[in-house]
Amino acid sequence: MNDKNKFQSKTYLSCDTICKADSNNGILGDVHTTEFINGIRASGVPNHVLILKVGSPIMLLRNIDHTMGLCNGTRLVVSRLAEHVVEAKIMTGTHVGKKVLIARMSMTPSDPRFPFKFQRKQFPIMLSYAMTINKIQGQTLTHVGLLLKKPVFVHGQLYVAASRVTNPKGLKIVICDENGQDSNSTINVVYKKIFNNL
Repeated sequence: MNDKNKFQSKTYLSCDTICKADSNNGILGDVHTTEFINGIRASGVPNHVLILKVGSPIMLLRNIDHTMGLCNGTRLVVSRLAEHVVEAKIMTGTHVGKKVLIARMSMTPSDPRFPFKFQRKQFPIMLSYAMTINKIQGQTLTHVGLLLKKPVFVHGQLYVAASRVTNPKGLKIVICDENGQDSNSTINVVYKKIFNNL
């Protein structure tokens, strides 16, 4: 998708370090090289290499300023790329159209699967041509496209996705059956156990 954007791209690299509490252990310093830490991809933390273009849609990964509408999940469009900041225009919400500056910030992943803690200093954004149903909750959009290759897996999930669009004409749904063929119906998953104690 980003290839169709004709603007010149700019690459931003993060600065990754092992947290000081863990760096005292000599073994960690030998095993966890800079290249190893740069290659880690963790949920809620931007990648080491961030390639952006003017006009690319992005999503915030951190709460920055609620009063300006800069919250985790806010969607923006890149309007200018500088060395130390990214200028972007807010796409949704009460601050739609407002231009903001986003600076790099230090983030530590909270994933318990990592046996050590590291810090990544990078812009708290990621490219966002599509969003998960969890991230779209609370947003209102003029156009929503749903790709349902499998039946929805949680009761109410289809409702959340379909209810984000402001006008039914802006909703498009592609449904596939178990053979990958187009279909016009899907299974709405309901866990009958939730009705047991009613």
